[in-house]
This record gives sequence, C-alpha cells and structure tokens, in this order.
Amino acid sequence: MNDIYVTGHRNPDTDAIVASIAYANLRNSLGGREYKAVRIGAVNDETRRILDRFEVKEPPFIKNMKTQVSDLDYDQPPELTSSVPINLAWNTMRSNEIASLPILNDDGTLFGVLSAGDIATFDMQTVYSARVDELPLFNLLSVIEGRVVNELYNTANSVSGDVVIALPSAYESTQANDCILICGNQPEMVEHAIELGANCIILCQAELRPEWAELESPCIISTPLDCRVVARVIYQAQPVRTICNTNGIICFHLSDYLDDVREVLLKSRFRAYPVLDGEDHVVGTLSRYHLLRPRRKRVVLVDHNEAAQSVAGLEQVDILEIIDHHRLADIQTVQPISVRNEPVGSTNTIITSMYQELGVIPSPKIAGIMAAAILSDTVMFKSPTCTKKDIAMAERLSKIAGVSLDEIGKYLFSASNANEKTAEELVKTDYKLFHISGQNIGVGQITCTDSSVFMSRKAEFLEVMKRLRKEQELDIIILMLTDVLLEGSFLIYLGNDDVIAQAFSATPKDNQLFLPNVMSRKKQIIPMLTALWG
Repeated sequence: MNDIYVTGHRNPDTDAIVASIAYANLRNSLGGREYKAVRIGAVNDETRRILDRFEVKEPPFIKNMKTQVSDLDYDQPPELTSSVPINLAWNTMRSNEIASLPILNDDGTLFGVLSAGDIATFDMQTVYSARVDELPLFNLLSVIEGRVVNELYNTANSVSGDVVIALPSAYESTQANDCILICGNQPEMVEHAIELGANCIILCQAELRPEWAELESPCIISTPLDCRVVARVIYQAQPVRTICNTNGIICFHLSDYLDDVREVLLKSRFRAYPVLDGEDHVVGTLSRYHLLRPRRKRVVLVDHNEAAQSVAGLEQVDILEIIDHHRLADIQTVQPISVRNEPVGSTNTIITSMYQELGVIPSPKIAGIMAAAILSDTVMFKSPTCTKKDIAMAERLSKIAGVSLDEIGKYLFSASNANEKTAEELVKTDYKLFHISGQNIGVGQITCTDSSVFMSRKAEFLEVMKRLRKEQELDIIILMLTDVLLEGSFLIYLGNDDVIAQAFSATPKDNQLFLPNVMSRKKQIIPMLTALWG
C-alpha cells in the first residue's frame, strides 16, 4: 500500500524500462524499500534481450493508476468463523464498536455477513421460542463458563431440546426426555430429571453430588452463572452461521476501481461491505466514509512528462518526481515536485549522474542495462541528441559492468527481425502521441541495421497506420525506420504531403521519404513539425 511506482511511458523503449528499474534501485539502495519499478506497456524485443543478457527481471505491468479499493484505509475487523457462538460475535462487535462483521469459512473465504440487527432480531425471537437444536457442546460450555461434570459423557458433540428452568410446574408440562434443564441447588429436581432422561442438565451455582460424575448420561454441566443469566445466554451459544446473512451479499475486491465501487454504493444501503483479495480471502470491510479521502497512488515519471504518453488514471495519482530528457509538456501537479530535465540523449544518463551525486555504485547488472539504454537512445552515439555527458556516463557504466560498449551496441541493434512480428506489433514497438498547436500526431520508431527488410513490409505498415489514424483521430501518423548503418531514417507516413515536405525540406513520394543524418524523433522530427505549426 505504501509503494511508490516508477514508470516510463506507454509503448516503452529500452531507455524507459531501464530508467524505471535503475531509479527504483537507486532509491531503495539509500535505505527505502518502497520504490517499485513498473511498466505501462509491453517490453520490446530489444529491451528483453538486454534484460536477459544481464539477468535482470522486467518490471511488472500495470494497466492504469486509477484509485482502487487497495488504496483505501478500509477497516480490518476481527476474523470470526461461522462456528463461533453468537455471544462471542456480539461481544466482539461491541468491544470494537462495529455494527457489521464478515463471517468466514475455515479457509478464510466469505461465509456471510453478521449485523447488530441480525443479533437483535434473533434475541427478540428467543422470547417466544424455548428450543435449541444441535447446540454445539463446546459453544455452550464457552458461553456459560461451564464444565462437564460427568466426564464419561461422550454421546454427542451437541445438545438439543426445549430450554426449561427448574420450576415444578414448567418441568411437569414438558416432555422430560427432550429438554435442557436449568436448575439451581435443587438435587431432588436433578435426580428426577436424570430418571426421566433429560437431554442435558445445567447446574447453576449448585453443589455437586459425587455419583453424578459417574453417570454416562445425560450431559451434566456445572456453571458459576445463575439461572437467570444462563436462561438468556444459552440461545447465544448457537453458531453465528444460524443467523448471519448469506444471500445477496455485495463485496469488493482489492483490485476494484473506486469509480466502480461508488456506482454500486449508490444502489445499495448496507452498513459495510466485505473486501476480498485475489484469492477471495476476506481482508477487511468497506463503508461509505472510506471513500471520502482515499490514498492516492504515488508515482515517479521517467523518460516522459506528457499526459498522453503516461499511464491511464494519471489525474488520480500524486506525482512525486519527473526525470526526463524531452521537452516540457502538459503534466500538471497539485503541489510543487522535483523535476530533473536535462538536454542529454538518454534518461539513464541523468540517473547515472544521480548515482554519482548520492555516492551509490550500481551493481554490474544494473550498470550493464543502463549502459545499453544510453546506447539505444543515442543510437550508438550517432544521434544528434547525444552529448559528451552521454558518452562519458556510458563508458563509466561499461567499466562497472565489465563489458565493452561496442559489444553491447552490436548486441542491441542486431536483434531486430522484421519477419518475427506482425506489422501492428512493429508499428507500436516505440510509438508516442504528441499534441502540437492543436494537431494530433503519432510517431513510431524502429531502429535497425537493415532497413530494407522493414521497407519491404511498407504496405502492411500503411494498413495498420490507416486504422490507427482513424481510431486516434490523428492529423499525421509517421513510422521512422532508423538505420544505424545508413545513419538516417526512412519516414513512412499518412497525412498532408505539403506538411511533410515543408517540415523536412524534402519531396515525399508514395507516402515515404529518406532523411539522411536524421536519427532522433525528439530532436529532429517533433521540433520540425512544431516549428511549422508554431
């Protein structure tokens, strides 16, 4: 519940995934344990190869950051099973000042819900009913603080019968062999009940005769309580399963979203609702007042600061920090936060600086993936976004990891295989949305060492892009095929030809063009479009 999530953008590249891992590792190395790296998109082949190469697990996937039941300070009342006596449940509810209690099966799953109203209704009904059936002996002994006088009694684990207080008129009018007799210091009445075959005899503050201890039946119980108390609480020795509600119970899971919970609560009027975990075990109860001040998830954003690229439900979280190397965009926060934005080629370059500033040396595995992320985002230092700081940090990380940058670079960009994935998977591999001067733009990027293999699938890409453009209401959609060896990018696009021609000072043909020395979406594609519309 106290986790601080560190996440990159949707459709994350290697820099985004590794940045979340590296920053969470840095913060946790300083003594905290609450930082948790997560991802909000699929891990691409390049990233997976690097993580596997250095034996680092990929972050878990989170669909969105909307407030869930797990973010609420729900109640955690005592756990009672369906076999406990009503008396125990009532005392528990009274001592904890709660009006409703979930009742559990032996395996921790939900049996039913018991309310103070259920107990009150039952208690009123006992005024007109003088019978109990299959009352567990252990429950009875617990409630009346009793003990079995005749230890030889082992006929049954429960008792049944009409509850009778030992007055001659009452006893004579009752079928003796089907009653539970409550009496005081009345040995003659006890002897008479034994002769007539009473089911159970409860001796209240009475002297015991030695011969009673030798009897095999009926069940004889001694209690320090007086007859008046026993006559009332004997009914409360029955298991709570006999009176708790088991029908039409509304319950919620920890993973349920608060928006959905509110809709349900508007249509129901229960005092409390059981809360279940992923295995349907009861973990607490939820009431309406818990929804008034939910705990917001806490998030650190890395490698992005644009709402369209971030996690769904971002408006419901508390953003604690932003670490990025892109242009400042539209994310707003309620309170001032720490923002570290530097004009470098990789977010991991910034995070490496933070390791140095805080005096933390990353492990060889973490250093290895960070070096790979810098190489990936700077296209082996050939991207115009690359700075001397990127190169210096990557070299330091490679020494810690014990690998050469050349080896990592070849491992990175030799991994692309156009024939192993669908066109849609390739288009969405590293795909981002941008909003510039009222224009909606989608830009995907594939970095490879042989662009001809990908260009042979141009028609497939255009079909996917056509559908995405319609679904996302885009003015322009672009797929960059960045070829490391050619040191340039092919642009496959759908949109206004004149806009593309003016933005890049080139003449497109058949929805494509080649831009030499263009390697960066951030520094060479988006700025050109921004300048055109700005």
